[in-house]
Amino acid sequence: MNQDVVITLLQKMFILTLEISVPILLVGVVLGLLVSIFQTVTQIQESTLTFVPKIVGCVLLLIFLMPWMISIFITTVNEFMDMIPQLIGGI
Repeated sequence: MNQDVVITLLQKMFILTLEISVPILLVGVVLGLLVSIFQTVTQIQESTLTFVPKIVGCVLLLIFLMPWMISIFITTVNEFMDMIPQLIGGI
């Protein structure tokens, strides 16, 4: 296995990680921004108010997107498994 193959595999793994995690992170950021704007407008400074909507939103999105995430993950793992004979044969 040469350096190019390792770099390509790492690149695919990082892209998979980003592809799966970005929707949840974006929802967390957007909800955090909305809650911060709400707190600023109403001058409510409750610390739990910042966490609860983000947790609920991220969990609901995770439940909704889980089939898609599992499908993407399984497809990528199958591609990696199909590459194993080529990698072993290249030694």
